[in-house]
Amino acid sequence: MITAEVALYPLKTSNGTNVINSSINTLQDSNVDYSVNSMNTHLIGTKEDVFKSLEKMFSEAHRSGGEVSMVVTITNASK
Repeated sequence: MITAEVALYPLKTSNGTNVINSSINTLQDSNVDYSVNSMNTHLIGTKEDVFKSLEKMFSEAHRSGGEVSMVVTITNASK
């Protein structure tokens, strides 16, 4: 299992909240556990599922918002 902390920053758009929410919504059908807070989203799952989920989040943000920046921290350390 790995844990990822991801923050998404839509650029050059006036509807950043919609871009972020549509990106987070891609996690609903994923095999990862996730929690959303005001600054980032935490994902927990297998390496394959977490990376697949991050790719889906980025692709959806790019599709719905154009230019985006995604900051991700990944660890395999247990808490």
